[in-house]
Amino acid sequence: MYLLAFIGACVLVAMVPGVSTAVILRQTVRSGRGSGLSATLGNETGILAWGLAAAFGLSALLLASQLAYDVMRITGAVVLVVMGAQSLWQARRGAPEPRPADALVPSAAGHRRSYLLGLGTCLANPKAAVFAMSFLPQFVPQGRNVPLTLVTLAVVWVLVDLLWYTALIWAVAQAKDMLGRPAVRRWLERISGVVLIGLGMRLVVEAK
Repeated sequence: MYLLAFIGACVLVAMVPGVSTAVILRQTVRSGRGSGLSATLGNETGILAWGLAAAFGLSALLLASQLAYDVMRITGAVVLVVMGAQSLWQARRGAPEPRPADALVPSAAGHRRSYLLGLGTCLANPKAAVFAMSFLPQFVPQGRNVPLTLVTLAVVWVLVDLLWYTALIWAVAQAKDMLGRPAVRRWLERISGVVLIGLGMRLVVEAK
């Protein structure tokens, strides 16, 4: 029963737009479904890392150190603002139309960059650590092995996230004809840039 409740909570959490959603959609719109999936895998690697850290008490060290928390917070904010600025600059230059060959021949380097972008954004977000520490323990039944249960919940959390983001990427890919129009792509770049910069600025001003 507790697992079903946890899965339901994970679905609701995944559906709330945030930093991860913005990054994954940005990569999908800019470089296609493969890049979106790569960014998703990177993000989920980060989620799993925070979940495992929560299971073994490592996240508590971050929460106990104001300096470590602030360093991660500012780093994450800088990453988001830089990404947002790049999107706005790309929109100003004019987003290039994707080449058909790009969709047929995936770029390993491009997918690697998207993966590292998703991973880095997640790991540089201290809110993910705070959320893992506060979210996962609520679903540990009394009397269960706490570390083992937390690891299991972290894996389930990642799987639910993967399913949600895969469905989201598929939906975006289905609208590729409309999204591929130069004018639409420019507006998407502008919106993406503003959202990412806004998320980065919010991360700067938020206190622990």
